[in-house]
Amino acid sequence: MKHVSDLRRHGLFNAKVPRFTSYPPANWFSDAVGEECVRAWQSTAPEDAEISLYVHIPFCRRLCWFCACRTQGTRSDAPLAPYIERILAEARSTRGAFGGAVRPRRLHLGGGTPTILSSTLLDRLLSGLNDIWGLGKLEEFSVEVDPTDVGPKRLAMLKEHGLSRASLGIQDFDPKVQKAIGREQSRDLTADVVKQLHDLGVDALNFDLLYGLPFQTEKTLATTLDAALEMHPRRIALFGYAHVPWMSKRQSLIPSDALPKAEQRLVLFNLARRTLLGQGYVQIGIDHFARTDDTLARAFFDKCLTRSFQGYTDDKAPYLIGLGASAISTYPQGFAQNIPVTGKYAAQVEAGQSALWRGYELTGMDHLKADVVEQLMCYHTATLSNAQLTDQTVLTAILHIVERFGDAVTWDGKTLSIARWAHPLVRMIAGTMTTDQNEQSDNRTYSAAI
Repeated sequence: MKHVSDLRRHGLFNAKVPRFTSYPPANWFSDAVGEECVRAWQSTAPEDAEISLYVHIPFCRRLCWFCACRTQGTRSDAPLAPYIERILAEARSTRGAFGGAVRPRRLHLGGGTPTILSSTLLDRLLSGLNDIWGLGKLEEFSVEVDPTDVGPKRLAMLKEHGLSRASLGIQDFDPKVQKAIGREQSRDLTADVVKQLHDLGVDALNFDLLYGLPFQTEKTLATTLDAALEMHPRRIALFGYAHVPWMSKRQSLIPSDALPKAEQRLVLFNLARRTLLGQGYVQIGIDHFARTDDTLARAFFDKCLTRSFQGYTDDKAPYLIGLGASAISTYPQGFAQNIPVTGKYAAQVEAGQSALWRGYELTGMDHLKADVVEQLMCYHTATLSNAQLTDQTVLTAILHIVERFGDAVTWDGKTLSIARWAHPLVRMIAGTMTTDQNEQSDNRTYSAAI
């Protein structure tokens, strides 16, 4: 494969980078951001501020071994109804802190498994959020759907509340791979859920696929891609599996000796990339692909794509309010994350106290660096503003990238561009913008660069 030796020379196959290469990475968060700070961010929001809402449902019937998200298993429905009431209590408190009118533009239910909720609980959650925030003018309402834990009544209830986009976790259709990662989900079952969504008029579908899984080969991945493409998703997120059993103990159940090596991971990614581009998809940043008629592709072409802790998005709202255990909120001034342990989260909310765990307040310098990182992660190129060009810290970081990566980048004094063959290095290059503070960070939060 052309340029493999160049990528090897630049350290791609040995590098470790923050698991979320946005700015700042989550391992910068601390308790230095408290309730008083976040309430000030909320109360000073402009009148009629545009917001998006994210609701985290951490519960799953089964815990997939590959997953490193904040989730917990439950065999019964007992914890679900109380959790929904706590979400609504947190929503009321947060809405009150904003004071003036707000304009909710998007709502996303994530997890975990949002579709673990019964149709009754989904109605309670969505009706309650509508009463609190007023959701009548949403541009998009999206839900993460587990095909193994959903049914017609739940999908119908979601559609009744305006469901417009569904994200389906697939990962891989090969039975041997599925067994090795603790997620057995047949192609026929997935296709049936896709048909149910289409019958309800929900055609905007996102699929999540993984490369770098145990026992995964070029042949098995090609078969998975063919099966997925037959279902005509609008978007495909092609994530590289991050094996971090020291952070997610369930991953220790995955046979590490069956995982493809770093150079084979690149082979798998390039196979998938060629397949998707050949079917008319547009590559979005490092790991997303979208059809040209999808809003994400339009945002890419219009140069208004953004990247958050939830990945690539065309969402322009400056406020993202995260509700539920471990949820992250984004403000123009910084970030705030809720308590991740559901029991502690519940205790705080029931006591009428803030669910805040930690956060990060952005400085002027952070805003300048964040813009460079976002441009690189979205477009593999960054054009600096006058403010960035005259800031010595930003300019020093750019020159360090040029020195460190040499032939992989070009710099004309205003625009930094990554060579096409060097695009796999983008997380390493973007991570250079955070080097000084990352040197003091916990390296356990890092994973492979490809």
